[in-house]
Amino acid sequence: MTNQLNIPRENLARAAYQQLKQDIIQSHFGPSEKLLMSTLKTRYGLGVSPLREALSQLVSERLVTAESQRGFRVSSMSIAELKDIYDARAQLEGLIVDLAMARGDDLWESGVVAAHHALSKVNHIETVEDQLTQWDLRHQAFHQSVADGCQSPQLLVVRQTLMDQAARYRYLWLKQTVFSQQALKDKQQEHLTLFNALLARDTQASSMMREHLMSPVTIISQVLDEQGVR
Repeated sequence: MTNQLNIPRENLARAAYQQLKQDIIQSHFGPSEKLLMSTLKTRYGLGVSPLREALSQLVSERLVTAESQRGFRVSSMSIAELKDIYDARAQLEGLIVDLAMARGDDLWESGVVAAHHALSKVNHIETVEDQLTQWDLRHQAFHQSVADGCQSPQLLVVRQTLMDQAARYRYLWLKQTVFSQQALKDKQQEHLTLFNALLARDTQASSMMREHLMSPVTIISQVLDEQGVR
């Protein structure tokens, strides 16, 4: 619960946004679930104004749907949307990789090396909870370090938008991957192969990145199907 005394309104709205977004991504609030203001006020200890601002931001990110005169609801999920988002991400990321290899300098390379080294150490973390958190943070940091080399702020904004839309689907895959030692090992090897291709400025790196980003679709589709999502 948040103590609202002497906290600027924009900070309260930001806190509400971050907490609610995380809860939606991690399925605390399920697809199409009604977001009752009374429930949100109790859960986050925040007033109506910051919560409405947070909900409006999440509407723009397509994680929440605004219903005319009926409040807000978590956006639905579907296998068709999953495939569309991941295909768009893969196509864009392939372009970004080509630009990064063409434009990236030694500082870009050193950033990619450092981020990959951190990612490769995740399998030495003892608890699965820490492993889940660290894998997600370091995995995103590695891909961000690669993308930064494209030197295009506009492409990076579009990339972030697609990542926000994919977040709920990614979390389903993340749980399946990090909680399985074999799946984690396979992903580490996949990242190593991609890493080597990037540093070698291999022209196949962009197609490898597209295949890498599309690989979770099958697993996520199976999870959605088991949950009755079509």
